[in-house]
Amino acid sequence: MLHIKETIIVEGKFDKEQLKKVTDAPIICTGGFSLYTNKNIINSIRRMAEKTGVIILTDSDSAGFRIRNYIKQCVGNRGMVKHAYIPSVKGKERRKAVAGKEGLLGVEGMTENMLSHILESVTEVAESVERPMNEVITKNTFYEDGLSGREDSVQKRIKLAKALGLPLRISANALIEVLNTAFTYEEYRTEVDKINKNG
Repeated sequence: MLHIKETIIVEGKFDKEQLKKVTDAPIICTGGFSLYTNKNIINSIRRMAEKTGVIILTDSDSAGFRIRNYIKQCVGNRGMVKHAYIPSVKGKERRKAVAGKEGLLGVEGMTENMLSHILESVTEVAESVERPMNEVITKNTFYEDGLSGREDSVQKRIKLAKALGLPLRISANALIEVLNTAFTYEEYRTEVDKINKNG
């Protein structure tokens, strides 16, 4: 059982049930898009961001990213916000008759081991010693490594996201953020060198 000080934000009750198998952290459900109209949920998230910090863990489909971005926008500079991402995995949850619109597993479809790994990576690296300046990944790093500003940059970022178990639709800015908080520089460098070597 992971003991995490931050409050975890998920989309629905089945996500919460799956997470409760791996952590005793407080969990807030957004109720999907109902958070757009329910000010109580946003106020709770803001309060927890200031009090404990929050970890946003939404699905890797477009709806999950819209919810994630809305929360980020609403919380703004209040407190601490960390982003945890599940990989883009094709499939459907057991309780559903058919797969979702984009055919991807959500948080509830992740194994307990996968969820533990995702949460540990966000909390452990973020709490470790600050990395040296030459190991901070920036937009300039991306440009130098061919992950931005080139014809094949989008494909390279998709390959990097896939190799690191991140959603394939993650934006360049979000990818930089998660690389600096949930991965070591060595992990980044190893995968990028492989991508650039193999094309």
